Amino acid sequence: MKLRLYIVVALLPLFLAAVPAQAQVSVSFYSHEFGENFPHAFFVMKGKLESGETVDTSFGFTAVNISPGILWGSVKGEVATPKPKYIANSNRHFTVTVEDSKYRQILELVNKWRNIPQKSYSLNKRNCVHFVSEVIALLGYRFNRDTGFWKKPRSFMEEVLSLNPRLKK
Repeated sequence: MKLRLYIVVALLPLFLAAVPAQAQVSVSFYSHEFGENFPHAFFVMKGKLESGETVDTSFGFTAVNISPGILWGSVKGEVATPKPKYIANSNRHFTVTVEDSKYRQILELVNKWRNIPQKSYSLNKRNCVHFVSEVIALLGYRFNRDTGFWKKPRSFMEEVLSLNPRLKK
């Protein structure tokens, strides 16, 4: 019996070394209410990939220039990375964990939005809430396609939470 225990203890490090590290990336969804800018929705990704690469980035979709022009039609849009202070002053609504394949799919979606022909930002048809809604759908969560909250990021995120009870704040 003691011999078996010694063998198990001796071989345990080999078994642990053979098991790949659990690489995971957390994706947190945020909203920012009025302040220096108009309301905004975005997401933050942090963690490690199976390759060992560290992930620490964020993405939102916004108008290049905030002007009254956004009220009358489409304007130039861009995928932007919110600054840490902006993130810290925003509301985190929920976080999900994804594997490498989903992380790469999210990056593909971000690149798709980066390459939309200009004038790509429309307050009514293609804004920050539309952007995060595509990520939410990609991750397999529900959102109301007929929502009345396309211009209200916080309310949109609260609605997503109500439609997906398994999501945690």
